[in-house]
This record gives sequence, structure tokens and C-alpha cells, in this order.
Amino acid sequence: MKSGCKCPDFKKNESTLNSFLNKYFIMNLIIEIQYFAPVIFYKKVDKISNVDYDVYETYQKMSFRNRCIILGGGGPVTLSIPLEEGRGQRRLTRDVRIANRYPWQSQHWKSILSCYNRSPWFEFYRDELEGLFQKQVEFLVDWNLTCWEWASKKLGLEVATGITKEYHANYDMTKWLDLRNQILPKSIMQNFPEPVVYRQVFEDRTGFIPHCSILDLLFCEGKNARSLLATDPE
Repeated sequence: MKSGCKCPDFKKNESTLNSFLNKYFIMNLIIEIQYFAPVIFYKKVDKISNVDYDVYETYQKMSFRNRCIILGGGGPVTLSIPLEEGRGQRRLTRDVRIANRYPWQSQHWKSILSCYNRSPWFEFYRDELEGLFQKQVEFLVDWNLTCWEWASKKLGLEVATGITKEYHANYDMTKWLDLRNQILPKSIMQNFPEPVVYRQVFEDRTGFIPHCSILDLLFCEGKNARSLLATDPE
């Protein structure tokens, strides 16, 4: 433990213990795999050495599993990936297929281009990211892993990554930070009330909008994005 670390009174409540363990000791994270996940996810990962993605969970709709939020001049723009059998299916996440008969990749890229073509760092990432959106992938998990690998590489994150081989309802809280179903569109502000703050492209029109996709942070801050993840208070 770092010198000068003040240990809180763990006898008061369990949440105090969990917060302390997460901050100083836990090096493993378990979470569902997301489509260019919100910035807060990458802030959590910055303190972690190992991430396991739960692919044996039952797929859940109304999440970031098949959607991400970017920002345009009118505010948030939701990019949703169409799925075979629809979003209400009850398959394991590992078995969920993308409905590639729809031109969703070209549509998403056009939206990204429209929202960020004037952002400070868009041209820096443009060619490689455009190439990614030209590669057709059958399974949602594989696409999301590709997005994770691209974003973590650009951020310079050195994190071991794995996928689960079976489902576990509970993990040892002294070894794992379990964020499954904690980063959701409907509750992300409640669960993470202090987002990473940075200058956004249309902030003069919309004000700062928190918890957007990691793409927003990269296009706005570029090589400074990692330092913001590491230093911004939680």
C-alpha cells in the first residue's frame, strides 16, 4: 500500500470496504462486452491489469452491448447495431449474431464522420477506423472485441484480456471488480455521478454531455486522453 494511505473505518458499512479494495488492491475486472464503451469504462480499466468479458451471460437489451453514444451538433446520437432475432432475444451473448443484411456499418461511419470531421483528432484516427468499419463480422462479441482492441491500443492500455468459459453469478469481491450491468444507458449517471470531463466539439451549443463513447474522448483529446483517464477524480 502506498505510504500515507489513510484506511477508512470498514466496520461502518460494506460499501466502504468495496470502494477501498477497488481503489488500492483489485486488479481484475469482469464486465459485459460493449460497443465502443463509454469513457467511464476505460477510466476503470486504467487501474486494472486484467479484464474478462462475460460472454456466457444471457444477452440483455437496453444496454451498450449493441449501441454507443456519440455527439453531434444537436446533442447525443445513438448508434445501434441490428441483431438477428432482434434485441429481445434470450441467447447467450457469445451466440448473438449481427444482422449484416442491413448497411449498419456504412451508416454508423457516416454518422461518425458527420459528428467529428471537424474535431481536433479525427484525421489522426480516420483511416484506420474507417477500415475497421469496412470489415464485416458475424458475431456481436467479435465486433465488440475488435472495437475494444482498437480503442485500448490507441489509449496505450496494457491490459490482459480474456473471455469467460462459463457463467458465474458472483465473484470474490476481494479479487474482482464486478461491473456487469452497472454501465447502462438508464443508470450510468446514477452509478457514476463524476464523469471524466474534457472539451467536446459542440460544447458551446449543448454544454458538456457526460458518458459518451470512448470515440468522443479520442477525437476531442487524442494523445491526451489517457492522462485524463488517469488523473480525473472519480
